[in-house]
Amino acid sequence: MWYFTWILGIGVAMGFGIINVMWLEAGGKFARDPQAGAAPVTPTPPGATPS
Repeated sequence: MWYFTWILGIGVAMGFGIINVMWLEAGGKFARDPQAGAAPVTPTPPGATPS
């Protein structure tokens, strides 16, 4: 019955990892995204002067 323990352990570890990633995405605190929550930059059309 050792395999039952392995299946439960792997399932719990995977569940913890998935929940952790979802929590980090919801918080917007990834290191690669320093300006989380900032307004998106809209590109200026060609020939237009930026204001």
